[in-house]
Amino acid sequence: MTPLTETPITTADKTFISLRKDIVEGSIAAGSKLNEAELSTKYAVSRAVIREAINKLENTNLLERKANVGAKVVTLSQSGLIQLYQVRESLEGMAARLAAANMTNNEIDQVNTLLQQHSGSVKESQRYYQEAGDVDFHYRIVLGSHNQHLISMLMNNIYHLVRMYRVQLGMAGPRVTTAFAEHQHIVQAISNRDQELAEILMRRHIAYSRNNIEQKLQDTPL
Repeated sequence: MTPLTETPITTADKTFISLRKDIVEGSIAAGSKLNEAELSTKYAVSRAVIREAINKLENTNLLERKANVGAKVVTLSQSGLIQLYQVRESLEGMAARLAAANMTNNEIDQVNTLLQQHSGSVKESQRYYQEAGDVDFHYRIVLGSHNQHLISMLMNNIYHLVRMYRVQLGMAGPRVTTAFAEHQHIVQAISNRDQELAEILMRRHIAYSRNNIEQKLQDTPL
């Protein structure tokens, strides 16, 4: 599994990562059409590089193509959220169960250290923003499953789409403190090697997060 905190090598790599980040964080709005000429100017690269980045982004489920329209950023919708989080709840629940069986003690210690680092931000700003990759709690738990098929399904297919919902709609407000506490309880269950509890807590955590984001979708004009 290639870490998501990848180091870009070529101009095309850098452009792909920058474009993906801007979509996930909302700098390029959900539902907007991607114009190769405009993006070429924005990122100071050729249209061929932009075209390559757009083609790669389709594999992340962040884009959709429509006849006579071209590539568009996916729209954040209630139906899309429900379908995505149904899959996420099942797969990440399984990942937590497997993590309780397969994570090494050192990996568990690293996740606890990560949560300690997150704690300061949660207390000070009441926001829970996590960059992609090794500094993302969910990323660590999925890797901790040590199941390459599961890792690939989650990380290569839906990880950044999930982040798009989380970053734009789910990382601020009263939910922050409870979400962080839920992370702590999940790690405790994994530390205790309680596979059943780890899965239950992860599934419950994702269901609570979905409810929170769903409410924000209803309240936020997109």
